[in-house]
Amino acid sequence: MSYRSGFIAIIGRPNVGKSTLLNHLLGQKVSIISDKPQTTRNRIVGVKTLPEGQMVFFDTPGIHKARNKLNQRMVQTAIGSLQEVDLIFFMVEPDPEPGEGDRFIAEHLQQIKTPKVLVINKIDLVKKDRLIPLLSFYNEQTQFSEIFPISALTGENIDRLVPIALSYLPEGEPIFPEDLVTDQPVRFLAGEIIREKVFQKTHEEIPYAVAVYIDTFKEEEEKNLITIQATLFVERDSQKGILIGQKGQMLKEIGKQAREELETLLGTRVFLELWVKVKKGWGKNDAFLTEMGY
Repeated sequence: MSYRSGFIAIIGRPNVGKSTLLNHLLGQKVSIISDKPQTTRNRIVGVKTLPEGQMVFFDTPGIHKARNKLNQRMVQTAIGSLQEVDLIFFMVEPDPEPGEGDRFIAEHLQQIKTPKVLVINKIDLVKKDRLIPLLSFYNEQTQFSEIFPISALTGENIDRLVPIALSYLPEGEPIFPEDLVTDQPVRFLAGEIIREKVFQKTHEEIPYAVAVYIDTFKEEEEKNLITIQATLFVERDSQKGILIGQKGQMLKEIGKQAREELETLLGTRVFLELWVKVKKGWGKNDAFLTEMGY
């Protein structure tokens, strides 16, 4: 059997389960997960290497009608990735009728000749006969090479998705080293983990108003220690107060949870320091967004 390798984009509207699917496919966490939409802001690359081939996945920001500069950049990242791949996974939920966001993406896919697999997530939550009208709509809108129901949460059917994906990739040598799981630098992953803890701890008050910048990432091998200093940017003074919390308790808890996960990820002790600064209107500031890597 010939070796196959290629690129696969995982696309869909916000909060449909793309990051959960990627992490499940890779067998470890490279993309942050939240029950809030638009969690992923950059294109995350995950690599799965098997004896018969290598799959390079893009976990893209959710495609939606963007209303500010940050969201416009997120959508441009997602749509731009579709021109660079060998296969597209379009993830949807088993709603009785596709919503505006899914229709918006389906329209874009009509113009793209890349093979497409419709991945229907969360099938553990519905009866199978509810899928019939959904399948009819997508078959009319866009030509899919495969239609595949899964549960990213429980892992149902995901193993069967892997050989199907490989079959659409071209023959070729591995693109990345076989022991690589993501091309993202560790300092980027550190910033994402910190941001995830903000999402989890502050609920509705903060998430979309926070950006994380890693000021210092210093490895001291002789001490088995990594020192990380990070700044959390928010847009208003009131958000700064919420993020710090009474007597600094909120920020301390965010730091504690992030440090524990980083120590597991990096296999070493981590000293983590967090600061909070106000950068008014940063989500509309092109220069700042570029500096932050968005």
